[in-house]
Amino acid sequence: MSGVYARRIGVVVASAALAATSGLLTAPTAQAAMPTPVAASTARTYLSQLTVSAEGSSSGYSRDLFPHWITQSGACDTREVVLKRDGTNVTQNSSCTAVSGSWYSEYDGASWTAASDLDIDHMVPLAEAWRSGASSWTTAKRQSFANDLTRPQLIAVTDNVNQSKGDQDPAEWLPSRTAYRCTYARAWVHVKHYYNLTVDSAEKSALQSVLNGC
Repeated sequence: MSGVYARRIGVVVASAALAATSGLLTAPTAQAAMPTPVAASTARTYLSQLTVSAEGSSSGYSRDLFPHWITQSGACDTREVVLKRDGTNVTQNSSCTAVSGSWYSEYDGASWTAASDLDIDHMVPLAEAWRSGASSWTTAKRQSFANDLTRPQLIAVTDNVNQSKGDQDPAEWLPSRTAYRCTYARAWVHVKHYYNLTVDSAEKSALQSVLNGC
């Protein structure tokens, strides 16, 4: 092997190793691409503007009143759009189903290579929105809320983590990955402020506590 060729091989191997190492270091922040929520300072201002009210009743609530997942383009519905957006090297078939890729769940720090291991979480859960003012909305507005790709309302996360969250607010549930709690609180307030939803007193206190540490 010539000296030049050997040096070229060495450079390639070193570059590949560096790329692999860099990928491991940057994966947690580089993969998920939920729309960036407002800054903590803005979130604190928004939170102070939200109406504080006792949580409403769940009476009459049904997920069917928040139609999802709706078609976004071609064969792609909202779930598939978020899976593509939040993953790395995601391959979709002709039906827009994600058949390969990798995903990093911001809530718990887990990594997945099967889309079936992921749920698309509604940052502000549908039932929580119902009890906070959405019960009076039109079906069209509830549909927009349930499929909102513009605000930080949808994110791909580990399925059983999403299920453990259920319809709880931040006074009752926060991501186990503490490094993400600031982003979570900012996103929660961003969504509630945009949709003019109420907060209860315990929820507001929990959000203030998180945001004051951001």
